[in-house]
Amino acid sequence: MVLEAKWVGIDFGQTLMDSSPERTYWMIGDTSKELGEPELVEPRCHRWRVMKEKYGTYPVIKEKHRPEIASFVFGGHPEVGEVFSVIEQKYLKIADGAIDAVNYLRGQGIEVSIVAELRRTLGPIGTDMVSRFLKTHNALSYFDELITPQGKVNLKSGAVDLAYKGKSKEVGDLYDVLVEDLGKRNIRPEEAVIVGDKEWSDITPAQKRGFKAIQYIGYVYHAPSNAEFTIRHLSQLKEIIKIKEART
Repeated sequence: MVLEAKWVGIDFGQTLMDSSPERTYWMIGDTSKELGEPELVEPRCHRWRVMKEKYGTYPVIKEKHRPEIASFVFGGHPEVGEVFSVIEQKYLKIADGAIDAVNYLRGQGIEVSIVAELRRTLGPIGTDMVSRFLKTHNALSYFDELITPQGKVNLKSGAVDLAYKGKSKEVGDLYDVLVEDLGKRNIRPEEAVIVGDKEWSDITPAQKRGFKAIQYIGYVYHAPSNAEFTIRHLSQLKEIIKIKEART
């Protein structure tokens, strides 16, 4: 079985971004040192563990509870927001095989975008977590759009579409807007594929709107799903997605 598609949307946290948990402690340590407070590394790491126990994973914290990193872990230090964001980029990396797979898909003529649960208000490209990550890793040019609950950003022009603002992957209304959006480009839901790790936000809500779905379990297996495919390495996308050809 092969999925024919004109558009592919890839989740950010725990899919495109490799957020192996041990790196978080280095991020906290380096941030504390940069703030001139190396003596606070240990208690801040303890607070991080408390936060991790409460919310489960770093991507969940990053996507839904990021302000608490500054307020709870770092005690509301006035400079921590920008310092932590810069330090963070040192220890996060793109998932193995991701760029090769995206390059392959784009070479076929398939549009590739990122669909992320970003909570922070969008600004110029490079100021939010996702586009800053892409710029740091010289990967911005591989993707067409960044779709988030804060809006959609055209990663080529920087134009922002606020039709997505306030929507959510988990609730599913973000996919409702996406159906309409793609429809304006003559792309039907069955000609689009969502790639992500979470059944409850990436897989099931997308499938209910007619999208095909691929569950990525390269970092963590959240829950079983009815995804069309389950993969452990993003290079597998090259084997299971091909361009949707026009019918004559």
